[in-house]
Order: sequence, then structure tokens, then C-alpha cells
Amino acid sequence: MGALSFKKEARLRRKKRVRKKVYGTSDRPRLSVFRSTRHIYAQIIDDSRGLTIVAASSMEKNVRDASKPGDKKAVAVQIGKLLAGRAKEKGISKVVFDRGGFMYHGRVKALSEGAREGGLTF
Repeated sequence: MGALSFKKEARLRRKKRVRKKVYGTSDRPRLSVFRSTRHIYAQIIDDSRGLTIVAASSMEKNVRDASKPGDKKAVAVQIGKLLAGRAKEKGISKVVFDRGGFMYHGRVKALSEGAREGGLTF
């Protein structure tokens, strides 16, 4: 076994496979999700310019203060809505979803549903 754990290597292989197909343009940027054991991060990226347009994470002070400890799914929904609101301010309504090698289940799914509730379409 190398420097990375088997689970992380497998996720990175899946991420590479997903990224072959998912590409964010100026018209339809990519909504990228990363989740750690404690936090969840999301950003909207224009791959053609190599630019992060909007970002949100569970580490932001206003999100940490508003959420109960241990309710990670609810935090993910909140992050999705927050990201969607910031995207609307920048004039973005359509995105392509990049799950980052994670299963579309649990917190990743909750974040995407929150973004949809916030007005993003993908």
C-alpha cells in the first residue's frame, strides 16, 4: 500500500473517470463537491477559464453558527442553498454536477437537492 489509502485511491480513480465527461463552460459551469468526514465544500468552476466563480463550505462562520452539531445532511442542504443564492447573484442558473468520485447519496445528494431548491438546474 502506498502513501494513499485504498479508499482514497479508489475515489480518485472514480473522480478521474467522472472528470473525463464533466466539463464546465462559461454557459454551464461545473458544480464540484468535496466532502470530508467533518465538512462539505462546494464550488462552481468555469473550466474554460480555470476560474472558481462561487464557493461555499460548512466551515463558514454563519453556517457553523446556524447548524446543530451532528446534523451533517441538514448542513449539506444549507450549503447547497447558499451556493445557489451566490450563483444567482453572479447570473448563473445552469450548472453541470461533479460529484467528485463520491457516491450520489447522503450528503452529496442533500447538497445537490439544496442547490436545486435554491434555483440551480442541472
